Amino acid sequence: MSKLFKYAFSDLYDISSGISSTKDQAGHGTPFASFRTVFNNIFLPDKLPDLMEVSEKEQEIYSIKKGDILITRTSETVDELAMSCVALKDYPQATYSGFVKRLRPKTEGIVYDRFIAFYLRSSYFRKVIECNTIMTLRASFNEDMFSFLNLYLPDYETQKKVGDLLYHIEWRREYNARVNDNLAQQLRLLYDYWFTQFDFPDENGKPFRSSGGQMVWNDDAKKVVPIGWNCAKMSNAIEGIRTGLNPRDNFKLGDGTIRYITVKNLRSDGVLDFSGCDTIDEIARVIVHRRSDVRTGDILFASIAPLGRCHLVQEPPQDWDINESVFSIRCNKATVTPEYLYMHLQSEAFVKESTAYSTGSVFKGIRINTLLDSRMLLPSMQVVKKFSQQAKPLLFLQYKLNKETQALAQLRDWLLPMLMNGQATISD
Repeated sequence: MSKLFKYAFSDLYDISSGISSTKDQAGHGTPFASFRTVFNNIFLPDKLPDLMEVSEKEQEIYSIKKGDILITRTSETVDELAMSCVALKDYPQATYSGFVKRLRPKTEGIVYDRFIAFYLRSSYFRKVIECNTIMTLRASFNEDMFSFLNLYLPDYETQKKVGDLLYHIEWRREYNARVNDNLAQQLRLLYDYWFTQFDFPDENGKPFRSSGGQMVWNDDAKKVVPIGWNCAKMSNAIEGIRTGLNPRDNFKLGDGTIRYITVKNLRSDGVLDFSGCDTIDEIARVIVHRRSDVRTGDILFASIAPLGRCHLVQEPPQDWDINESVFSIRCNKATVTPEYLYMHLQSEAFVKESTAYSTGSVFKGIRINTLLDSRMLLPSMQVVKKFSQQAKPLLFLQYKLNKETQALAQLRDWLLPMLMNGQATISD
């Protein structure tokens, strides 16, 4: 695929503004493509999550059809500007936001919808947008910018091969994400069932509390708990807490290939997201690891609000380490298991309590001593180990799926430029 054809963007597409709506129109009516939906999706979802009350005339003017590109037109930052989302089907009665532009194909057989979706999200096109951004108080994608942008496209048949391949990669990523969401929900329900409702299996396999298991009042917990359970400081469940290292006078960011994890890389669903990571070199990593000492079974914990963002380390870190805003928490295995402590740190009760005690003028966060002094339920080790037996395979599957998802994202981002410049080909 060495030959690319140059097209003026404006020769291939007509540009139109979206509908200006009010708050009173939102939440009811017909399907609506919001700024959020466009920004967060390469392809328009099969079912649009938002509704808007509009007239039949407006549905006609602001329609969404197969091949349309919706693109964010304004933002306070360049990163959110001109993020595209492609419609792969017609959306009857649907309209789109005034914060979005619609690009409608003028002709067929030149641009393949699946291909252009990835092309417009590629690092190459993002750099083009960045270089041509109009900055006043906000970044703006308007008709003037649109009129002088060019696209460099291979022939249509090649676009189909590349687009379909990248689409299948993206489909697998989205499938993994759905499975992971389901696993996260299962884990939350399991934790809640066992340690909030206290209906863990008793010695007969029946739900403890519902089957008449003995409950007693606990002054520290300020509620009834299963007999034999304690409420104590979290320091009883933690062997130690370490942190990473601020680069300051220690090393430089941007060198090497070791990914340098900060709180922004810890997601609320337990995923360690490597996208947008700074990097350090191997020498710096040795310095950082001497302090962080991250091992399998440790829990990475975001010390800055919003609290509750954690990651259970499933394999020894080889090509990453943490900065000083991330705690590396190692459980006391004589008291709890890593799985139980991990789920507790994400629980609604813990997040609510720790948020109330968080401090900081710019970024509110929790200090190590405050974390250690917070109280938690300590069930019997028999119950905790049984819980871990059920939770561990779900957590490991989450980890493997996320690892595959990130590898697929890297493959996708590598493939497009390689295919575009002819350094890689797709066989039939």
